Amino acid sequence: MATATVAPSALVSDDHDPEGRNRIIPLTSDEIHLWLTFYDEINEERLHASYRELLSPAEKAQEPRFYFERDRRRYLITRALVRTVLSRYFSIHPKQWTFTTNAYGRPEIANPQAKDINLVFNISHTHSLIALGVTRSRALGVDVVSLSGREVSIDIANHYFAPQEVAVLASAPPQEQQYRFFEYWSFKEAYVKARGMGLSLPLDKFSFHYPDDRVVEIAIDPELGDDAARWQFWQMQPAPEYLVAICGERISEQSPSLIVRQAIPMLSENEFALEFLRTSKIESECYI
Repeated sequence: MATATVAPSALVSDDHDPEGRNRIIPLTSDEIHLWLTFYDEINEERLHASYRELLSPAEKAQEPRFYFERDRRRYLITRALVRTVLSRYFSIHPKQWTFTTNAYGRPEIANPQAKDINLVFNISHTHSLIALGVTRSRALGVDVVSLSGREVSIDIANHYFAPQEVAVLASAPPQEQQYRFFEYWSFKEAYVKARGMGLSLPLDKFSFHYPDDRVVEIAIDPELGDDAARWQFWQMQPAPEYLVAICGERISEQSPSLIVRQAIPMLSENEFALEFLRTSKIESECYI
C-alpha cells in the first residue's frame, strides 16, 4: 500500500506573522484549497469557548445534543473551522456567515454579499480528522475515511458497488481488501458529494478504475446524465490511518492546483505538502 510522504521542511509556519490569519487569501478559479484539522489535538477549553462565540444560536443549541464529548468537540471545531476559513476568502466576520441547504441537504453559503465570488465549500470528517475543501465556481466533493481499527464486511460491496468494482475487490489479496474497499468508498463519496445529491445517487451506477498505480478514472452509467470528462479526482494520505479523496469539476482545460493547509482555527495554519496516491492525471505533488 502506497503512502504519502510529508517533508518537515515543507511545513511553513505562519507564526512569524501573527496577523496573517486576518488577511484575505487569494483564491483563483484555477485552485482548490484543502484545510485539514486534527481535532483531537485541540483540547483547551478557552479555545473552545472562543469557538462557541462564533456559532449561530442554532449551532450553539446543537452542540450539547451530542451524547459523547468527542462528538461535541468535533461538531464545535468543524463549525469554527468552516466559519474562520471562509473569512480568509471574503471580508465577512466568522460570526456573520449564514448557510442554507439544497434539496438534498448539502450546506451552501447564504450570504448575498458573497455571491459575486462564487465560493463553494465541502466538508468531511472521521475519527480525529476534519477535511474542508474550498474553491470558486466549481462543484466540489471531499471525503475522508479512517483506516485505523476499522473492518467492514466486503459483502457490503456486493450491495453498493458496481459489478466491475466488486470483481476487482474480490480478486485482491485478502490483506489488501480492506484498504481497497475504503479507497473505492472515498472516491464514491467524493463524487456523490460533488454532485450534491447525497445517497439518492445509486453507488452502483458509476465505477472507478485504476489504469496504473497512480491514476484513477471514473465510468458513469448514461442514466445518471453525467459526463466522466467533467470531473477530476485526487486521493492522498495525510497520515497513515487516513484517506482523503477530492472530486472537482473541470471548468477549464487547465488542471486546478491543489493547495493543502493544516489548521487549528484561530490559532495556527501551516502549508502541508503531500504526494498524491492517485489522480485523474499523472501528477505527483501538490502545488504550494
